[in-house]
Amino acid sequence: MNSSLDFLNMIKNQSVQEKKKTVAKESVFFTPCDSDRIAVIDTETNWHDAVMSLGVAIADAESFKCVDKRYYIFEPECYVGGIYSNVMNYRGVKGISCNRDAAIADLEKYLLHNNVKKIMAYNAKFDYGHLPELQHFEWFDIMRLAAYKQYNRAIPETALCCKTGRLKSNYGVEPIMRMLTGDSRYKEIHNAVYDAVDELKIVELLGHSLETYGCAKL
Repeated sequence: MNSSLDFLNMIKNQSVQEKKKTVAKESVFFTPCDSDRIAVIDTETNWHDAVMSLGVAIADAESFKCVDKRYYIFEPECYVGGIYSNVMNYRGVKGISCNRDAAIADLEKYLLHNNVKKIMAYNAKFDYGHLPELQHFEWFDIMRLAAYKQYNRAIPETALCCKTGRLKSNYGVEPIMRMLTGDSRYKEIHNAVYDAVDELKIVELLGHSLETYGCAKL
């Protein structure tokens, strides 16, 4: 009888310890970051032009090195389907699947605890317009620097540009990444979290300080 009770108590204590470990593990994530960070966000939309997935890459505000990333799949929007639905789970990447309200609430908490006040995106007006819940953050358009000769030294002298210095064509993520990396085989995935990481890479390769993006603020 006593040995049975001892065994049950042992199992109970193990369970409590495991719960403590889990809580401790989760609480590490919610420890606020001391240094400034920025977030690069990318979205993919469905056939109804509603956001069906969102990727975010977190980076140090000075080096622009990626320190973390997160991926959301919006339900039921993802069930409608879209032009890039086939890569939503590219290479087995798992997103947090939930409704939009839950995703945005989690994302805001995630940004807060990473000390993010500034959001960057490529062709940012698109993502900004599709995410009104995040418009209280400062938004900056990466393309505003990447597409201009005066900011992007990788743009060849032979490239056709407007008087403002902006490329007349081919200034999407794919051609700009090819210029900056020298990799002519680079292909944009069109998976929100993979693209967010690539767009952050553009910021890093351009080599400009965060202050330079003042002209790219929405």
